[in-house]
Amino acid sequence: MITFPRGRQVVLGVGAGIAAYKACDLLRRLQDDSYEVTVVPTSSSLNFVGRATWEALSGKEVKSEVWEGTLSVSHVALADAADLVVIAPATADLISRIATGRADDLLTTTVLATSSPVLIVPSMHPGMYLNPATQANLETLIARGFYILEPDTGRLTGKDSGIGRFPETNRIINKVREISGRSARLVGRKVVVTTGGTMESIDPVRFIGNRSSGRQGLAIAYEALREGAEVTVVSGVTEEYELSGINRIDVKTAQEMQHVVSAELGGADALVMAAAVADARPEKIEAEKINKRELTKLALIKNPDILAEASKLKKSNQIFVGFAAETGTGIREKGLKKLHSKGVDLLYVTDVSDGKVFGETETTGVLLSKRGTEWGFQAADKHEVARQIVAELVHELGAANG
Repeated sequence: MITFPRGRQVVLGVGAGIAAYKACDLLRRLQDDSYEVTVVPTSSSLNFVGRATWEALSGKEVKSEVWEGTLSVSHVALADAADLVVIAPATADLISRIATGRADDLLTTTVLATSSPVLIVPSMHPGMYLNPATQANLETLIARGFYILEPDTGRLTGKDSGIGRFPETNRIINKVREISGRSARLVGRKVVVTTGGTMESIDPVRFIGNRSSGRQGLAIAYEALREGAEVTVVSGVTEEYELSGINRIDVKTAQEMQHVVSAELGGADALVMAAAVADARPEKIEAEKINKRELTKLALIKNPDILAEASKLKKSNQIFVGFAAETGTGIREKGLKKLHSKGVDLLYVTDVSDGKVFGETETTGVLLSKRGTEWGFQAADKHEVARQIVAELVHELGAANG
């Protein structure tokens, strides 16, 4: 079973304030909004809400120090995976440390390493919030591109009242949605991805097919979802998978896939043809199992070239991505020929010599662009290739409508 996170990745940083308990509700609401949440509390905040609570609510291991899990380089992994970092509550001390570029625990190192948007939700005593030092630190963060959600005014701990109260969860969620909408570069775009192999029946038992797992196409669908796209996956024969948020259409044969692609193409901004389509199918499908003694030859007819046929209907503002599996020498040169003959904007040609790539998590190949640029991948994670393809979709779609 291939499983993917439920949605976009959020790091929820929790500072050492009494309002830390309210972040538990925020975590739940983020999950309800289909965000995948990793909680990174400061060590001091664990005095208010313990590690066991965060792990139970998030379903993930919770770390607060860089020295926990050093083999995985936790802060770099979190920083790279995060689509958004939310720090709620953010105390005066935590805001000060971030503003001065400190990196003395897992949360501050993650913030320093990430290139994703960061939302700071201050919560503290009114005197601390209004102190010129805190206000100057917040202004510094705003100047650096951080998002700041002003706290509410109301009852705090004890008899204190004033500005500094942790905002209502709805306010934070609305701000998260606003920021995510800005950072998701394919919002309002429809991407159609074909994946997996096709199955061409010979008789009720046998078929012509291939060893495609569908992993590469699914990785592209997932990365497009992370960028806010509406994603339709035309799914051939694949490993079992669960990918929330897509419109999934299952097919078996090349003809079925061509019919669905043609129907979906009109409203699409991009087509990614990652499926491994069988080149031919039996001329006749037998209703009964063929006796093995009679199975001495098989008459075949050519399957439609789905991408080539779709290219005939391609609009000027649509972006097409093709895939090619090759063996032997001259992989790049073979890919360049197909890039131009297929009429696509991008083509990923992969080396499948000795049965490599199919069913594996890694791939070796070259991503070619009609602009003349190219990217080489050697035993790379398929998500790495997918991220580059989606980044090029963002670029090309911007250019197409520029």
